[in-house]
Amino acid sequence: MSDQNQIKKGEDFEKQAEKKLKGWAFFGSKHEDAADLYEKAANFYKLGKSWDQAGAVYVKLAECFLKLDSKHEAANAFADAGHCYKKTNPTECITRLEQSLDLFMEIGRLGMSARYCKEIAELYEQEQNLEKAMVYYDKAVDLYQGEEVNSSANQCRLKIAQYAAELEQYQKAIEIYEDIAKQALNNNLLKYGVRGHLLNAGICQLCKGDVVAITNALEKYEDLDPTFSGSREYKLLSALAASIDEEDVEKFTDAIKEFDSITKLDAWKTTLLLRVKEMLKAKEMEDDDLT
Repeated sequence: MSDQNQIKKGEDFEKQAEKKLKGWAFFGSKHEDAADLYEKAANFYKLGKSWDQAGAVYVKLAECFLKLDSKHEAANAFADAGHCYKKTNPTECITRLEQSLDLFMEIGRLGMSARYCKEIAELYEQEQNLEKAMVYYDKAVDLYQGEEVNSSANQCRLKIAQYAAELEQYQKAIEIYEDIAKQALNNNLLKYGVRGHLLNAGICQLCKGDVVAITNALEKYEDLDPTFSGSREYKLLSALAASIDEEDVEKFTDAIKEFDSITKLDAWKTTLLLRVKEMLKAKEMEDDDLT
């Protein structure tokens, strides 16, 4: 059956649902009957790839369920609406997922609520709205921790740390990376990630430009993980801290090149280290002006 035929069938079912709602119900509930018809309409719209029409019908379906006081079904219908709009209208998608989230929270379905908080956060990420993404990741963290799903909570926390650093909220990022590193040390499966978390925390320390704080942090990381001082990550941070203390841009650049030649730095680290380099260049020029 062609897409147009599927859409036509969807429109027929939607009209029947509208008619049902306008009429009288002698037996049963007109909202129940309309809900069945809206569900059929939505399925045909999806088969016909008419995502906006499917989304709009799922919203009507959710409203029917609310009239029937079926909040769980209404929450699912709003989520279905959101997922249809995801293909065509991100703003509408977020609106409908937020409605779904509110209902799941109301009926105490915290696992589902966490899932939709995370999904909304990811949508805000795609829209490059990092502040909003952080808000929803933060909500997801609380919900996952409440359900004791700590691995999912920490995945969301790492996202918060990543965006906090991008938004120059360095202390917030440092605290998250350090805490996750501490947790990972006590877990044999996660121990391998400790150096990476401490490197990220150290780079955020460098961005703050406080040489004393960087040195203290490196000592703290040695105490936290005695193997860290022998790692390439530690040597990089130590060399960068020394170059900042000496205000030596060339030494700073060489330390990064040496590390990058063996372990490629990702875009996030590169962006933050470029900020530190620019800060160092500005300081060097300022000192040249004074001499």
